[in-house]
Amino acid sequence: MRLYDVVVLVTPDLNDEDATRVAGEYRKILADGGAKFVKEEPWGRRRLAFPIERKREAHYTYWQVEADPAAIAEAERRMRLSDQVLRHLAVRVDEELRRAGKMAERIRKKQARRPPRPPAAPAAEGATPAPAPAAQPAERSEA
Repeated sequence: MRLYDVVVLVTPDLNDEDATRVAGEYRKILADGGAKFVKEEPWGRRRLAFPIERKREAHYTYWQVEADPAAIAEAERRMRLSDQVLRHLAVRVDEELRRAGKMAERIRKKQARRPPRPPAAPAAEGATPAPAPAAQPAERSEA
C-alpha cells in the first residue's frame, strides 16, 4: 500500500450536500478498492486561481489515502469521465516523505561531525563593528 494525497474539485453548480455526495461516491470507490483514509478534509467552496469551464469556484475535498495503485487508477478513471468533477489530482507522497527523511538524517549526521562553533564575542553597547579589511589584489607575475 502506498500513501497518496487526493484532491477533488466538484462543480459549483451543486449545493453543498450534493457536492459532498459526489465526493462521497469517489470515496466509496477508493474504500471498495481497499484504501485506508488517513486524513479526510472537506475544504468547502473556494475560489479558483483561474476559470475552469467558465467557473470561478469549486467545492474542494482532500483525502490522504493509503491505497494500492489500482484503486487510485480506477477512481481517477471515473473522475475523468464525470461531468461533475472539474479537476482531480492524486499524488504519491510516500516517496517524498522517505526522501525528506533521508535528507534530514544526512544533514543531522553532517552536523554531528562538524566541530561546534565558538561562541560569538559580545558586542559593546554603542560600538559599531569594524569594517572588514579590503582584499589585496593579487600580484601578477609576468613570465
